[in-house]
Amino acid sequence: MKKSLLAIAATLALLAAGQSQAFLQETHKRIAKDAVAYMQANPSTTNYAKLSAAVSAAGLTMNQFAEVIGQGAYDVDDFRDTYLCGAVTGDCVYAPVFNAGASLVNYTSYWHFQNHTRGSDVHGNDLGGYNYDLLTVWGDIDNLAATWLVGDYMDDGNGGMTGWCFWWSCNDDPQYNTYGITEANYRQGSYSSKGMYDDFEEMPFQPIDNLGNYWYSQFVANPTAQSLGFVLHTTDLLQPHHVWTTSALNHSGWETWVADYYDSENLNDFAAVTQALNNFTPIPVSSNDIRPLLTQGGAIAYSSGGIVLSSTDHADRRQVGEVVIPNAIAMVVHVLNHAAEVMTSGQ
Repeated sequence: MKKSLLAIAATLALLAAGQSQAFLQETHKRIAKDAVAYMQANPSTTNYAKLSAAVSAAGLTMNQFAEVIGQGAYDVDDFRDTYLCGAVTGDCVYAPVFNAGASLVNYTSYWHFQNHTRGSDVHGNDLGGYNYDLLTVWGDIDNLAATWLVGDYMDDGNGGMTGWCFWWSCNDDPQYNTYGITEANYRQGSYSSKGMYDDFEEMPFQPIDNLGNYWYSQFVANPTAQSLGFVLHTTDLLQPHHVWTTSALNHSGWETWVADYYDSENLNDFAAVTQALNNFTPIPVSSNDIRPLLTQGGAIAYSSGGIVLSSTDHADRRQVGEVVIPNAIAMVVHVLNHAAEVMTSGQ
């Protein structure tokens, strides 16, 4: 059954109204850069001296470093690393409506959740990621995506997952080995099988803390500002929609509000960041697993931010913003404190 033009139009309209990129990309960048600025303003209570020395040794100024990690945090939403294939057509694409909606949302966004409304997932993670079948809260965008993508499967290159097959051929048209590359990278010690990804409406996407931990392992192996920036996209964990886990329920309106009022409401108040630092357990110098820290960030957003899923009131949004943005900056400061130890460990 082909998807009708009416369904395509409805998909585009709803996706335009409900992006699932969590904080806008520019907000991700601001949070990362503000974390560096906070460290610079508070060298006695942060690892700024070590970070500055490592950055200087790499031939960068701190402003350049902040720009690169901020851009890395920004860029993760634009990754073309996740292709889903039509159950009937076999066409594998990275965004809705055969790429027509690419500027709205990419399928890579489905790796950017950590569901605090449920427990462990089928992979063995303590908290799972986006899985439409197991959502506790949801809305029109979630339902439309599951309807549009019903039966669609994850591109595994030439690994054997296909659309309809006839005795003489299959109609599969792989573009990328999402299962063998992206999903494998984000597996991070958990278990997966291809059968988990053969129907979108039941796909148990890996949680965002695994994404962050993968990129941090890449940074540890070969420290670059860009890979560290990719890690910092995990500030999605301070976006309530991404821990209550839904692409809908005022998702787009909330992220736009944060971007619009980030400065005028002083959401990045450094005094609040100082207090927020105490909400996290620092990453032990002896460990490179940053997931416990990231999960703490998600727990803060889950416990204090749920109202923005149902309310668009400015005062409600301000109350949540004054919690989640300072905590997002604080979480990044903790990551950068540890990263400074990594970068200077061989010096």
